[in-house]
Amino acid sequence: MKTSTSKMTNYRWMICAMLFIATMVNYMDRQVLSLTWKDFIAPDFHWNDNDYGNITSIFSLFYAFISLFAGKFIDWMGTKKGYIWAIIIWSIAACLHAVCGWVTMQWVGIGSTEELQAVEAGTKLALTISTISVWLFLACRIILATGEAGNFPAAIKVTAEYFPKKDRAYATSIFNAGASVGALAAPLTIPILAKHMGWEMAFVIIGAIGFLWAGAWLFMYSSPAESKFVNKAELAYIESDKNEVAEDATTPKKDNNEVKLSFLDCFKYRQTWAFIVGKLMTDGVWWFFLFWAPAYFSELGYPSSSSMGQALIFVLYLIVTLLSIYGGYLPKLFVEKMGMNPYAGRMRAMLIFAFLPIFAMFAQPLAGISPWWPCIIIGLAGAGHQAWSANLYSTIGDMFPKSAIATITGIGTMFGGLCSFAINKGSGMLFTYAEEQGEAFSFMSQFIYDAESQQYVIETCTGKPAGYMIVFCYCAVAYLIGWFIMKTLVPKYKPITK
Repeated sequence: MKTSTSKMTNYRWMICAMLFIATMVNYMDRQVLSLTWKDFIAPDFHWNDNDYGNITSIFSLFYAFISLFAGKFIDWMGTKKGYIWAIIIWSIAACLHAVCGWVTMQWVGIGSTEELQAVEAGTKLALTISTISVWLFLACRIILATGEAGNFPAAIKVTAEYFPKKDRAYATSIFNAGASVGALAAPLTIPILAKHMGWEMAFVIIGAIGFLWAGAWLFMYSSPAESKFVNKAELAYIESDKNEVAEDATTPKKDNNEVKLSFLDCFKYRQTWAFIVGKLMTDGVWWFFLFWAPAYFSELGYPSSSSMGQALIFVLYLIVTLLSIYGGYLPKLFVEKMGMNPYAGRMRAMLIFAFLPIFAMFAQPLAGISPWWPCIIIGLAGAGHQAWSANLYSTIGDMFPKSAIATITGIGTMFGGLCSFAINKGSGMLFTYAEEQGEAFSFMSQFIYDAESQQYVIETCTGKPAGYMIVFCYCAVAYLIGWFIMKTLVPKYKPITK
């Protein structure tokens, strides 16, 4: 029985806060490896860039595969139970990473970390250690991917349940900022934990946070119509889209929440393929920044264990966090101030955000002047991605019935994971190859400080920096290409009414 008070409650924002925390935990669990492998784990297990690239790419591949089914699972199980299952699975997996070192040592018969590090590089024993440890970490990452694949389908479905369309991009940008805040908190906590308590405890402590969230979600969440914390005024606001009019219609459209779509039906619509293209072109860019930024700054001479390395990562994600939150508010302004429908407002905002990653092509050329240049540039590109992503997710709620939202999210996330697999696997191979080739491998130019003339000069970018330059160039143009294809597929607002 709903409370009859005329003042509207705001419990939907409490639910949004829970989604924010879950997404933050999701990304912190994912970031533990990227912040520890180069400076803490690789020396123990004799990893190179290709080993790490294999781990991150296989994680992305399984994340993509599981995402195809995770959305359908969330639609079937419901957001309450489905979300709890997802976060418990990924939290268990996060903690399991801690035993990989012990199992490796037992396998090869080595009794201490010091003995592991003392093994001569390039020997058969070193190869055995790296191979076994990579496979163990891969097993943990696969379980982690299984759980984490449920986060965004569940969160987007909850947003569609608790927010009207005009507010969804803003709500999504807020909870999606949890990824940035997680990435922001990670360099301030994880390297310190790894340095003082061992990298194993970093996985355990960060992983355990998810269990606390699951307990709170069990108590706090129920559908808006059933929630004792949502009164009639707030429920009426949440359900205010029922009488909306489509852009090409003269009468109120059929309530598309009554439409039921099978899994295969979803692929019949251009709206689905527009979302797929948006994810396929851009998700890998964000994951590249997430997985490789710490290693990139380490290559510049600022490892994540150093105060400067931590400061660079912190500032990078501070820029992402502060700017990306406004990404969901911009289409709200277009809707309320300019009278656009939510889809048209979102697409205009996404076009604006698609220009921010263009700066990524200047990250490597300016790195020779100061590491703060790539820090700021990658931060701007990352902010552009998060703002783009918040609006891209919200297009699902614009077009599809609530019964299919998690399924469509999962389908798109699968293709985004495939992009991430390609970029991370390709990057690992590219960086290893470029480093081996040295000056024989070149691409474009960068600023280098010339000690003799005591000034910066432009020189050809060679070796591993040239490899980074290639990937940054793809990151720069991916969003604009994705936007034009999306706009071609779905030029104007057209909800699915079957």
